[in-house]
Amino acid sequence: MLRQLLALILKELLAVLRDPRSRMVLIGPPLIQLIVFGYAATFDLNHVPIAIYNQDHSQASRDLVARFSGSPTFTVTDVLDSPHRIKLLLDSRQVQMVLVIDRRFTRDLLTHQPAPVQVILDGRNSNTALLIEGYVNSIVSEFSLAWAAEHGTRVPQATLDIRALYNPSLLSQWFIVPGIVALLTEVETLLVVGLSVAREREMGTFDQLLVTPLRPIDILIGKGLPGLIIGITEASVVIAAAVLWFDVPLRGDLLALYTGLGLFILAITGIGLGISSLVATQQQALLGAFLFLVPSIILSGFATPIANMPQWIQTLTLVNPMRYCLVIVRGVFLEGTGLQVLVPQLWPMALIAVVTLTIAGWLFRKRST
Repeated sequence: MLRQLLALILKELLAVLRDPRSRMVLIGPPLIQLIVFGYAATFDLNHVPIAIYNQDHSQASRDLVARFSGSPTFTVTDVLDSPHRIKLLLDSRQVQMVLVIDRRFTRDLLTHQPAPVQVILDGRNSNTALLIEGYVNSIVSEFSLAWAAEHGTRVPQATLDIRALYNPSLLSQWFIVPGIVALLTEVETLLVVGLSVAREREMGTFDQLLVTPLRPIDILIGKGLPGLIIGITEASVVIAAAVLWFDVPLRGDLLALYTGLGLFILAITGIGLGISSLVATQQQALLGAFLFLVPSIILSGFATPIANMPQWIQTLTLVNPMRYCLVIVRGVFLEGTGLQVLVPQLWPMALIAVVTLTIAGWLFRKRST
């Protein structure tokens, strides 16, 4: 029986690897998604177009403007002589920020008075506006400290010294790329497993499998294990790319990482087998897979924190295995989290895997009779 089961697993792997469409699913989308998410999906701001309205035209105001123009975050695209074009530039999205320096800027500095600088932001994208505001505050604060040191004026008694734990440079790639490990593993495993039984039904070979000495549970295992193997392989490739290509540090233990990924893939395999058992064609299997994928990714915390979601949605995320996998992957990569600390994330995925595989087995037996 073991030999027959191994033959079914080998046959399933060969069916995936020999089919040009299946090979494209395994190679094309993961590569494209890795590049897109690794480079394009970023929370960092670079070359933000801004306009300057400098009414002071003094050395101090020019020094402040030079700090903005010399920053990689901002690109000065327009210098204004009057305030009339400010609204037009913001409305047309030609700039995202206008820096307005008052004509009394230098006088206030020399007389030790507050020298306000106005920043007018495009608030249509609130997250981007908040990020820009943070960069502006940083530049203005550095200018103020430099001015105070140069002119011997009183330095503020308390200054904020910010240090980011686990990601000192605050690179968004360090947050996004580890999440891609879980994302691509889920996508590939779900597609491969979800298409397995549907492919047999569509090709008319499913009934031939049923008349073999293999039991339904053996057929189910034979269909699920190739997805597990492909999922682990896919995850390993993305992990290698994260470390070697994107320079994301892998501070934790590989045993903890692969334990979490193994349980995650088992849970996704159960979901994929359940979808594959319910549908009759590969097209239906694809639709079913994407019907699960979209809410799974949204409710996982991949891009938006789960804590910011309404309470009833937070409760709903508890049945989403990707939620736990993201905590494990990011924890192992950035924090060096060990296996013992990850137990609260591991046992829910193990429970989800048991439930999904049990339901998939029941559906498979019901549909096979």
